[in-house]
Amino acid sequence: MFVKICGITNEEDALLATALGADAIGFIFAPSRRQVQAEHVRDIVKRLPGEILTVGVFKNETQENVVETAGRIGLHAVQLSGSEPLSEVRWIRERVQFVIQAFSAGDPALAAAANSPADVIMVDSPEPGSGKVFDWRLAEGAPGGVRLLLAGGLTPDNVADAISIVRPWGVDVATGVETSPGKKDARKLRRFIEAARETDEELADRLPETAPRSPDDETVGGVSRPWDWQLDD
Repeated sequence: MFVKICGITNEEDALLATALGADAIGFIFAPSRRQVQAEHVRDIVKRLPGEILTVGVFKNETQENVVETAGRIGLHAVQLSGSEPLSEVRWIRERVQFVIQAFSAGDPALAAAANSPADVIMVDSPEPGSGKVFDWRLAEGAPGGVRLLLAGGLTPDNVADAISIVRPWGVDVATGVETSPGKKDARKLRRFIEAARETDEELADRLPETAPRSPDDETVGGVSRPWDWQLDD
């Protein structure tokens, strides 16, 4: 179970999430109470281990600015959380190692997400960043054969139920592990990551015949595959 901790605003929380076992951390450049400046993120990224996926979150930003910002501050990945057309997503993916494309739950465009050149498809709340839970059954509108990242109102107390219902490739959280906007809570972070991983393991033990959601998952046929950002140039 891939776990992304989003809305990171400071080095302490970035290092904490990494130490607790998160796979990815997200920095929000779009208007938000958790918005951060590129130069500040660059200083944080320098302190992180290379295996942690660092993600810049953008919304309806120009494709040139997305790529320039990610490259300048050393991000591995970008998340596109606006209404970016597939042509822009494709252009960005040709220049960035890893791309997440976000859709709101219930968005009719989600049904065509299999056509996206993005590496991961996120299904988020209709009000991203609100911390509000949505009907997780709406995530079933995502096509098969994609890596599905579930977000929107997840907390340490409900992430197990969400995983059991949706069976996503990964989960994403921001508000649900905070003490205040942009400040993470160590106990909530630990509980969230542990609950996500334990639930995934329990489901795998219960349904061992269930195939990975994506044919390009990192453990297909028992073979471990490195991510793009872990490969030497």
